[in-house]
Amino acid sequence: MVRESKTTTVGLIAGDHVVLAADKRATAGSFIAHKRVKKIQLITNYAALTISGLVADAQFLVEQARYIARKYYNDTGSQMKISALASNMSLILTAYLRVYPFIVQLLLGGVDGTGPQLYYLDLYGTISREEYMATGSGSPTAIGVLEEGYSRDLKVEDAVELAKKAVLAAMRRDGFSGEGVDVVIIGREGVREYTFIREKKLVSQQ
Repeated sequence: MVRESKTTTVGLIAGDHVVLAADKRATAGSFIAHKRVKKIQLITNYAALTISGLVADAQFLVEQARYIARKYYNDTGSQMKISALASNMSLILTAYLRVYPFIVQLLLGGVDGTGPQLYYLDLYGTISREEYMATGSGSPTAIGVLEEGYSRDLKVEDAVELAKKAVLAAMRRDGFSGEGVDVVIIGREGVREYTFIREKKLVSQQ
């Protein structure tokens, strides 16, 4: 059974932080294959990747991103810039495109010495730097919510609420999105992770 993350993920920059959010449902066609999928994967202690698309493809790319960042740190003793990591991921997507393309959409968010950054990548290796973005089957609904409520000077708490609102709105309209919302907040102080079900915060995973 091929699992797909036809899904909703969002990312936005709020002050000195990046906020990422995603639903928790994985599907195989119209079948709900899993209800507790983590679609936000930590790459380092200052960067994370949201995934939508084929689960196996996304898992491979997550491991590649972790390897690239770890190798750079081992070789240089310094943290890899988010822009450099995004460029490396873009090269991988482009290299495989004509042979076996990765069916994914990715949001890479993190905070380095230049501040908070958010990058969008698609299966073609397209890369763009964004202040806010949504991916997946629920993205048409989610992006409208983000556009209406976003401003760069949002407080982190307000950014979390906006990200949740965007994913929840998509869950009401998109049958491939559901089961709850995971949120990751990345700042210079590190990473915080939360899970929300039906507007209630159930778990703090910090």
